[in-house]
Amino acid sequence: MRRAPGLSARLKLTLSYTGFLLLAGALLLAAWSVILLGFQRRAIDAQGLVFAVPGAGLLRSFAPSAAAVMAFLLVFGLSGGWILAGRMLAPLTQITDATRAAANGSLSHRIRLPGRNDEFRELADAFDTMLTRLEAHVAEQRRFAANASHELRTPLAISKALLDVARADPAHDTGEVIERLRNVNTRAIDLTEALLLIGRADQRSFAREPVDLSLMAEEATETLLPLAEKHGVAIETSGDIAPTSGSPALLLQLAMNLVHNAIIHNLPARGTVWVGTGVRPGTVVLTVENTGEQVAPKLAATLTEPFRRGTERLHTDHAGVGLGLAIVKTITQAHDGTLTLLPRPSGGIRVTVELPRTTAHPDG
Repeated sequence: MRRAPGLSARLKLTLSYTGFLLLAGALLLAAWSVILLGFQRRAIDAQGLVFAVPGAGLLRSFAPSAAAVMAFLLVFGLSGGWILAGRMLAPLTQITDATRAAANGSLSHRIRLPGRNDEFRELADAFDTMLTRLEAHVAEQRRFAANASHELRTPLAISKALLDVARADPAHDTGEVIERLRNVNTRAIDLTEALLLIGRADQRSFAREPVDLSLMAEEATETLLPLAEKHGVAIETSGDIAPTSGSPALLLQLAMNLVHNAIIHNLPARGTVWVGTGVRPGTVVLTVENTGEQVAPKLAATLTEPFRRGTERLHTDHAGVGLGLAIVKTITQAHDGTLTLLPRPSGGIRVTVELPRTTAHPDG
């Protein structure tokens, strides 16, 4: 935004200090003039004779001294005000420089303003915190964009290779080529839809309404029960009504992703998935845990990153698109909640989602 040039804040403060000092000096000189005139009148009344300097003459003799005092106050106010304003505004200059650096793309710069707490230091600390979060967000978005471009390129490259093979060998079984192209295309569509879902949740472009998280968990479990039966995984559900506020579609997707991941990242047969909801002071909780192989804590901490599939422990042919837990994390953050992943001592993983609790029941 272009603005007309104006006075700097330092010059404005300097002029303000000087003006206030001159006004105080003028009032002080005026008060002394009134005092001197009153003193002279009392002296005349007491003697009955006019032997003192007349009032006008007294003021004339006092005027040069008053002018000298005012000139001194003017010079002192300008110089002292300029120095004081510079010292007072020095933190603001550092904040402005950091803002310009951030605007030019340097997000690693920090102000780290020293000294005791005041308004400027609160502003600087808040700005440093904002830069830290912004830097982490930009880095995450860059990794996500790089991964997304790579993941989207893969199915396109496979499709091109299949078409090249079919064109080079017209006698090749077209049914097999079509089926493989269909699978590749389905995966590309799933990936695109997942990317769109993450973008929608990240921008919080959804209307909030009362939601019972336990109903979302129940619907997700019923929907994915055939998949669990196919893989020989038992699902056990429990919990209480968990009223919160948000998007029913996104929270259902969150529950679906958690249950789906718990099923496919499980033992080949006779594994178990536990799905439960609960209420804590100020929050509602959705917990999904599963049996499986031992998971290293370092690996568990990275499973919410986009396109991290945890292939070290997959036993099925369903690797997904690597965005299941990334979507869960984004939806949780969009609903002002927290996501926690902890390895189970006996194997598998426990995922806990905590969301703000509402006082009213969704059906109430």
